[in-house]
Amino acid sequence: MEKVAIIELNENLLKLSIYKVSNGKSLLCLSQEQRFQIGKEIDAEELLSPKTKNEILHILKIYRKMIESYEVSKIISVTNNVILRARNYRGFLDEIYNNTGINFTILSEEEYIKYLFYAVVNSIDSAKGIYIYVGAYSSYVIKYNRRAILGSEVIPYGTYNIFENGDKNIDEIVSFMKKKISLGGVLSDFDEDSKVVGIGNAFLSLGKIAKKIQRYPLDVDNNYQLSSEIMNKTYDFIKGLDLEKIRKIKGISYDDADKIVAGVAIIKAFFETLPLKEVSISTANLRSGILNQSVLNSSQERFNDLLSNSLENYYEFNKNEFSVNPSVYNMAIILFKQLKVMHKLPRFYVKPLRIASFMYDCGKCINEEDYAKYSIEKIVFSDIKGATHRELLIAGFIALCQNLDNFSLNEWIKYKDILMEEDLDAVRKLGIIVKLAVALNASGKPVIQDIVCDILGDSIIMKTVVEGDASFEILEGMKVAQDYKKVYKKSLQII
Repeated sequence: MEKVAIIELNENLLKLSIYKVSNGKSLLCLSQEQRFQIGKEIDAEELLSPKTKNEILHILKIYRKMIESYEVSKIISVTNNVILRARNYRGFLDEIYNNTGINFTILSEEEYIKYLFYAVVNSIDSAKGIYIYVGAYSSYVIKYNRRAILGSEVIPYGTYNIFENGDKNIDEIVSFMKKKISLGGVLSDFDEDSKVVGIGNAFLSLGKIAKKIQRYPLDVDNNYQLSSEIMNKTYDFIKGLDLEKIRKIKGISYDDADKIVAGVAIIKAFFETLPLKEVSISTANLRSGILNQSVLNSSQERFNDLLSNSLENYYEFNKNEFSVNPSVYNMAIILFKQLKVMHKLPRFYVKPLRIASFMYDCGKCINEEDYAKYSIEKIVFSDIKGATHRELLIAGFIALCQNLDNFSLNEWIKYKDILMEEDLDAVRKLGIIVKLAVALNASGKPVIQDIVCDILGDSIIMKTVVEGDASFEILEGMKVAQDYKKVYKKSLQII
């Protein structure tokens, strides 16, 4: 296992991220950031002031000590091309290197787009579509298919410089931006059914406000589905507020209020011009793209199954020598197929089952014995990629229902706007499948290789295909018989 540090310097932020990296998987173990209004300073003077340079250098010296204390083996430091507009940038970067040994790479627009793309395809499960990035000085539209960029368009306006082309009237910004969005090139064959992903702070801030307006019950940013209806309501809400009231919105940075107005206006222009029915908001960012492309891909093959990779990433940093999660996962999938005639659930529920079975014991970090009780929040907030919010919630309730007494209708009702009526029956049925899969791996060894089920009247007989002595697994499996009968209305016999 090694540790990798990524340092970013952009128009308003200096950020340090330190990751553990093992077997092509990563875990964020430290994140620190300091705000500097570099963009505003360069816009005004085309220079970085001595005060700003000294403060940045001071923080970088501290970051360097932190990097050393974490025993980091690789440092990647990048800055975007806004710094090129400062006439004294070269001397400043040399000074940083001479004092800290940190050598900043200035990313071109093409490189920036590339890294953002790698971040997007590793955050949202979408084979093809477009992603829209609203930055400080530019907005990007990128078309992709099967993890490859097909084309891109750069619109030279973002949240920092859009105000230079009119006053701060939000409607005027929308009108101005609509004229700059070209429906040729990348967007020439755009249709309403194309998958559209929105990334960047503008989309994240918009999503946070939209969820409050919608009274959305789940505080998860990645893969939040922003509909045109909620977009319009959010736009009207922001339009009616002054900057001081925007600054008071929970979760919004005090310094970002005017940027939020600009960001909402730019996004509104995209919604109206294309037009868009819905945008999937992604937490993809530059550092995750750099990590995936520069570090992780060197030790793993490109993967197509985003969910599998995400679950394996979770497991890499949560397993111990007694973990049997992959075996429980495999057995749960076998049971789902063998019991299809019993549960009668569509294929949609396979993905939630995969998550719940692979993370069946995730609540052990809170309570070792009654771990199922604490599954929902751990599953929902573990940053599992490749699943919708509904699928994550269903997975959490499946893991919870390993013990049927844990289920609370009051807890379920909290998410009634996300979950469907048919999901209630599914989580109980699949919870028993996970519980049975755990029992059939009770000795910690994959003794039971397969299951064949026969239905005989009011009973179901599970015939085990084994390698070794499976008597303990069968004994533990039969303890599930009572719950099985309660949910499936049939007696269970394992042989």
